Amino acid sequence: MTGSRVLALGHYQPSRVLTNDDLAAMVDTSDEWIRSRVGIRTRRIAEPDETVASMAAEAAAKALANSGLEAADIDLVLVATCTAVDRSPNTAARVAARLGLSAPAVMDINVVCAGFPHALATADHAIRAGSSVNALVVGVEKFTDVADWTDRTTCVLVGDGAGAAVVTAAAEPGIGPVVWGSVPEMGHAVRIEGTPSRFAQEGQSVYRWATTQLPPIARKVCERAGVAPEELAAVVLHQANLRIIEPVARKIGAVNAVIATDVTESGNTSAASIPLALSKLVERGEIASGAPVLLFGFGGNLSYAGQVVRCP
Repeated sequence: MTGSRVLALGHYQPSRVLTNDDLAAMVDTSDEWIRSRVGIRTRRIAEPDETVASMAAEAAAKALANSGLEAADIDLVLVATCTAVDRSPNTAARVAARLGLSAPAVMDINVVCAGFPHALATADHAIRAGSSVNALVVGVEKFTDVADWTDRTTCVLVGDGAGAAVVTAAAEPGIGPVVWGSVPEMGHAVRIEGTPSRFAQEGQSVYRWATTQLPPIARKVCERAGVAPEELAAVVLHQANLRIIEPVARKIGAVNAVIATDVTESGNTSAASIPLALSKLVERGEIASGAPVLLFGFGGNLSYAGQVVRCP
């Protein structure tokens, strides 16, 4: 085998919906204020008994069922999250136990909103190196656990959920080379600090970086994959803000692509946002099997990562 491919996807969201009008009863905001600034209409809120691990396991179980593989076939579990409460057992180990996997390697990866493409690249590298054959890659957050519900600039953004992919060895690579990095001097722009931990950000700094610096990096991702931007069937950026997603997609040159805008109904789910949005697009049949899709995450640290994948 010379590479890996995404075999199947799955996602999970809590049933509780929090609308903008609901938030307006909690803080000084309004539906118009939120929609005009970030494009969000609703978000999902996990119940107290819905944990990072339980949501991750739900999404992973769906991806595994869609893949046609058995639990015993999975030899690596990677979970991207920044909101897991417990340090040990890690979330990946808890997912493996819930799904009855036999003896997989289990690792959590914390790169905040860029976590899923980092984890996907790590799975691809492990398979290419011969250390894995079938991997489960999950992005999951209970972001509402770290929300400051008195801060109208941040609490309106966050939502909970999980998305997962089964990645398998392939003779014809379906996951392109990753382009990843960070801007260390901007690491303070997105923070989850303190006890209890609370999410804070310098929204304008992130907006300016994403709308000016991200497009050329994303075009480099396409170049390394050998895919022209106009050949992309879909673009799935981190679902941070509709005012970032739409102009960045235009600047990349993805003129024929479906642009994922799941942020409008799910809010910012950090590491879960890319696989959650991608799984929904595939479930709705909006991307043809084998079509090239650009994934690109950015956020905390200020980290970024992206790759072009072939749709399962």
